[in-house]
Order: sequence, then structure tokens, then C-alpha cells
Amino acid sequence: MAAGAGSLVAAVLAHSGRLDKEDLGTRIGRLSRRVEELKGEVCTMITKKYSEFLPGMQSAEELVARVDGLSRSIDLLRAGVENEVQRDLNVAVAEFTELKQQLEQDTLVLSILKKLQEFDTALKEYNTALLEKKYIEAAQQLEKARSSLKMLESRKGFELKILKALGTELTVQTQNMLYHLGEEWQKLAVWKLPPSKETIGPESVMHSELHLCTLPSKEEEIAGPPVASVLQAFAVLGELHTKLKTFGKLLLKYILKPLISYPFLQPFIEEQSDVVILKFKSEKPDLDHSSPVEVFDKIKFVLEVLHKYLLSKLSLPFGLITLAELLGDMIWEELSDCLIQDCLVNSIPTNSSKLEQYIEVVEEFLSSFNFITPDSCVALPKLPDPGSGDHVKMQKTSKLLPKAAVSLQSDSKLSQYTFSLPTCRISASVEKLMELAYQTLLETTASTDQCCIQLFYSVRNIFQLFYDVLLNCFSLLVFPPEGMECFLAQMRVQKGEILERLSSARNFSNMDDEENYSAANKAIRQVLHQLKRLGKVWQDVLPVNVYCKAMGTLLNTALSEMVTRIAALEDISAEDADRLYSLCRIMVEEGPQVFTPLPEEDKNKKYQEEVPVHVQKWMTFKELMIILQANLQEIVDQWADGKGPLAAEFSPAEVKSLIRALFQNTERRAAALAKIK
Repeated sequence: MAAGAGSLVAAVLAHSGRLDKEDLGTRIGRLSRRVEELKGEVCTMITKKYSEFLPGMQSAEELVARVDGLSRSIDLLRAGVENEVQRDLNVAVAEFTELKQQLEQDTLVLSILKKLQEFDTALKEYNTALLEKKYIEAAQQLEKARSSLKMLESRKGFELKILKALGTELTVQTQNMLYHLGEEWQKLAVWKLPPSKETIGPESVMHSELHLCTLPSKEEEIAGPPVASVLQAFAVLGELHTKLKTFGKLLLKYILKPLISYPFLQPFIEEQSDVVILKFKSEKPDLDHSSPVEVFDKIKFVLEVLHKYLLSKLSLPFGLITLAELLGDMIWEELSDCLIQDCLVNSIPTNSSKLEQYIEVVEEFLSSFNFITPDSCVALPKLPDPGSGDHVKMQKTSKLLPKAAVSLQSDSKLSQYTFSLPTCRISASVEKLMELAYQTLLETTASTDQCCIQLFYSVRNIFQLFYDVLLNCFSLLVFPPEGMECFLAQMRVQKGEILERLSSARNFSNMDDEENYSAANKAIRQVLHQLKRLGKVWQDVLPVNVYCKAMGTLLNTALSEMVTRIAALEDISAEDADRLYSLCRIMVEEGPQVFTPLPEEDKNKKYQEEVPVHVQKWMTFKELMIILQANLQEIVDQWADGKGPLAAEFSPAEVKSLIRALFQNTERRAAALAKIK
């Protein structure tokens, strides 16, 4: 390599002609040494790099070997997981699922056992309270037992034979409780009445007495429960309404109605050590008919006695109304009819000068007691003071009347035939009505401004009522096409009023809330009151078949609306269902009573029994009541594969919706839903 390099250098130098041979040798030697030095450095560097590279290479080979070992270990582990661990995991999942199901089953069994224990405890505490005559506590324990039993019956998948026995025991104990309460009630309010065979008349009512137990002292309370305890217990068991209804009928028949009808009767009380006796004495009357003031004073006296010794004994209101209001709501309709027919009709002033005083007396009586609910009282508008100037009178009157009514000189005029009837015969009563209207209008010309407007609108209302009711019926009989149109218009008005009243029932939802329940109960009572009033107006006027069809249509409107609202509910608790059932029961029990086409009450029973014929939704309503009280199996039985009575009244979708609202989501419910198709 050195010789080659030297030759190359020499050739270059020789070619250049600049160097001699000696210089050239010297330079070649240097270059050769330098080349050797470079060669040594290169070898040293290569040796150094190799010595550094060799350990790294050895480490890399070792790592490769270790990676290969780990890879083999991973493969072995993967095979073990896939073969053994996965199998164990599947077994563990299966065991977990089984344990979970067992836990759910045990939890359900535990809850059922807890409810059974609660039922047993409630019955034991009920028996203890009953022996100690703690009737409120006893009634509350019965309701706890009833709630526990309902919860047990709603459990899906558990058909316990013991539930039937528990239900029987609860029924027996409830009846036992009601028997004891009935015994106590008979001690608190004792009626001494004339023989049942004796006709109710002036002489027989003198023997009517009501004995009211006075409030016991603290020492006497040990021997027997006070009035409040008995009444509150009845309320807890849902029987207070029934007791008060029976009491109200006797109160009307033997005390209040005789006081209105017979002026010589005077009520008074005889106080003894432990009882107050309400009885009558005879006084010679000044007139054949009692004045409203006298009658009102007598009724007021009786109600004050009842309030003091009976109706005020409940420490808390019953729902949102007092006990007195509850009783008043039951008897007010019949009492007001008697007041009108036997008292007010005979005492209506024949002179307008006494009209204002007469109205004040009536209003004062109506507003005297909580016994008469506010809805029963019609407030009369305030008329202007007689001594005020003309400007003040017109201003005050304008607040009471529509603008069209105040401005009597309107541009629009009625036809002269607006209130005309075809030439026809009229009854003596219509002739008297016309004479009364004419004389009243004549009297307005000499009356004060305050009475003038009152009399004028009274006459107008007479003709309006005649037009709305009697004229429709007359036209129906004499002019069928025209009469039918008028009558159907009146029917539409009545239907609208029924639906408006039911719209205040809070959609029948959340009946466990006292305010909602009271609103629904009030709405139903108002509908029944409307139908009863209408039934009396049409009585002996419409042909029986037309009467029954019309009343059936209106009652059907109410029932259909209730069915629609209840069926639309998405959630119905056990307590909701019980209260909805009680509301429906009111309609079923009292609905037929609005069918009174004939004045003779005994002849109306036939038509009341035929209500299902005239009310299209009657059976639908009855089936809804069954659903509200039934368990799942009973509902399925009523459906009977689409062939049962339930299927005849409800569609599968409606029944399924009710089941979902009434029962919890369980396998048993799902099974029941599957059968409704």
C-alpha cells in the first residue's frame, strides 16, 4: 500500500517537474509513515467500536431470548385463561345470577312475612284497643290491617291460601267493630218515635223525642267513650256517611219537617243529669201558616242543640268540611223543598214594600249556619240605596247589570211575536201566572227603585223559566218537529252543565289527597242534585218513555265522563282505588233515584230498576267498579279470553291501561297483560 502510494506521489511530482529524486524519497517516506499512522489509528478505532458494539449485541441477543421466553409464557397463560379461567368465570356468573334471583325471592318473601306480621300486630292492637273502648285507635288498627292485606293481595307470584282466611277474619272483625260502634251510637243519640204503623200527623209527632247524651266528665269517660270517639271511628272505617244519612232522614221526618208544616209545634229541651231530650210542645198558633221568621227560629233552635251536643264533637274537620256541613249536604235538598212548599210559598209578600225585608230574613237564615254549605246559598245582588242621587243609582246599577240591560232604549227591537204562543187553550195555573206577572209589573210603577229592578227581573225570570221548561214540553207534545229541536237544545245545555261540574273533580286523580277527594265528591253531589231537580221539573210533564230516555241520556253523560277520566289515569294506588270505588258507588246507589217520572213514589220503582236499559254506559260503569276492587286473577276471569262481561264493555287497550295503573310491574302482571287480547 505504501509503495503504491509512493509511486503515485513520485509520478505526480515527476510530472510536475518541480522535485528531485532525494526530495521525492524523503517525502514518500513521510507519507508512508503517515499512512502507517493513519492505518494504526483506524485499526484502533475499529477495535474500540467493536469492543463497544459486542456487549450491546450480546445484550440484544439476550433480550430476544427473554422476549421469546415471555411470548411462550403468554401463550401458555392465554391457553390457561381460555380453557380454565373462562370456564370458572362462566360458572361464577351462573352462580351469581342464581344467588341474585334467590336474593330477590328471599326479599319478596321477607316483605310478605313483614306484612303478615304487621297484619297480625294490627289485629292484636285492635283487640286490645276495642276492649279498652279506644274506638279511634281500634279503627285505625283495622285500617292498617286492611292496608297490609291489600298489599299482600297485590303481590304477584304468591297465591297464599291464608290470604282468604285473613280477609274473612278482617271482615268479621270489621263487622264486630261496627256492631260495638252501633251500640255506642244508640246510646249517644236515642230516638223515641211513634209506632211505625201510626201515620205521621200532628198528634203522632208530639210523641217524637231525640235523646242526646251529654258530654261526660273526665271520670265518666272511663266508663264509656265520648261522642267524638264514636264519630271519628265511624269516619276512619268509612261508615260515618251512612250513619249520618240515616240520622238525617229521621231528623227530617220527625223533627224538621213537622216544625215547618205544623205551626202549633214548639221545640224545647229537657235537661237531665246525663241526657238532653229534644221534644215538642203544643202552642196555639196565630195563623194557619207559620211565618218564615218563626220557622227559621225553630229550625235554628234544633240545629243549635244538635251542634252543641252532637255535631261539634269532632275535634277536627272531616276532610275539608265539618260534620255539620256533611249532614247539611245530605238533607238540605229535601229540607229546602219543604221550606219552599210549606212555608215560603205561603209567606211571599203581596206588597213590594215588604219584599226587601222578606229577602233579608231569608238570607240571614241561609247564612246563619255552616250546616248549609255556601254552594246552596244564592247571593242576591246589592241594589242601590233609595236615598242616593240618580247619578249614584245608575252607577251602582250598572255594576250589577250588563250594559245592554241598563240601556233600556236599545236600537235593536224584539219582534212583537217573540214571546207569542200559537192560539191554544191554557190551564188555570198559566192564567194565574199571567195575572201574577201583570200585577207585579203594575206594582213596579209604584215601587221604589230598589224593588223595581228586583220585581222586573223576577217577572222576566218567570217567563224565562216557562220558556226553558214548560214551553219546550208543550211544543214537544203539540208541535213535534219544533218541540224536538227546542228540547234537544235544552238537553245540550244540561249536558254542558254536567260536564262543567265534573271538570272540577281534579280528573279523579290522587284521591288519597283529602282536597282532591272532597272536590270530586262535591262534583258528583252537584251532578246528582242537578239531575234530581231536573227530574222533578219534568215529572208528570214529559211522557214516561221520553222522560226515561232524556234522564238516561243525562245520567249516561255523567257516567261516561267518569269512566273516561278514571280509565285515563296512569297510576292508581290502593287507597285511590278504594276512594274511586266509593265515589262510583254513590252514583250507582243514588243515580237510579233521579228517575221519578210519576208523582206517586211507589210507581217509580219500576223505572228505577230499568235504569240499565236507559243508561248506555251503566254496565261499563259497573265493570269499572269491579276492576277497582279486583285482583289480577279476577280481572283475567272477567275478561275470559275476550268473551267475558269485561270484554263486552272495555277494549283490550283500556283494560291493559287500567291494569298497569292499578298493579306494580311484575311477572304476574305481565302474565295477566298477555291474556288480555
